[in-house]
Order: sequence, then structure tokens, then C-alpha cells
Amino acid sequence: MIDQVDEFNAYRQKMNDKLLGENNKVLKRIFNLDTNSFTEGALDKKTKELLGLVASLVLRCDDCVKYHLESSHKSGVNKEQVMETLSIGTLIGGTIVIPHLRRAYEYWETLENKK
Repeated sequence: MIDQVDEFNAYRQKMNDKLLGENNKVLKRIFNLDTNSFTEGALDKKTKELLGLVASLVLRCDDCVKYHLESSHKSGVNKEQVMETLSIGTLIGGTIVIPHLRRAYEYWETLENKK
């Protein structure tokens, strides 16, 4: 049985491969910029992922929230750090982000249970 994490990653990979297979320079550069923006620098990877999580929640992008939750999880972010980050995103985004907050919490639980 495929869980939501595996399903999300499989779909994301399939579609990214298709998009990048089109050999469009602009798309390739955007994907590269995105990848390189979340590497270690003046800010560590954990901090950058949590910033990405806040921005994604405020912009109400569920796929982006899932991506940053998983990347945060892989970077060693703990539940308390995620909850604090999600609370800031909800404060900034307002009550309209609460449905996305619910889905984010559910996805984080799934990530924690995959251990």
C-alpha cells in the first residue's frame, strides 16, 4: 500500500522528469535556483527549509508545504520546531491558512510514522 508521502514523491518525480525532459532553459534554471537556494550558506539548511515552510503555508501551496515538511524532517527538524514554524505561518497568513495547517499537521504525522 502506497502512503501519501510515497504517492506525493512518485508524482513529483514523474512530473519533474517530464518537465525537465522538455529541455527548456528557463525551467531548468528555475529548478536549479530552487535547489541551490536551500543548500548550506549564511543560513543553515534547517533554517532555510523552515523559512520555505512558512512562505509555502502563507501562499497556501499544499505541495510546497509537503516538500518543505519532508525536507525539514530529513534535515533533523523536530516536531516542536515545525509546530512553532506553522504557528508563525498561520499568524502571518491568517485563518484562511487553517485548512492548509491541518493538512500540514497530518503530513508531518505521516513523516514521523514512516521512521
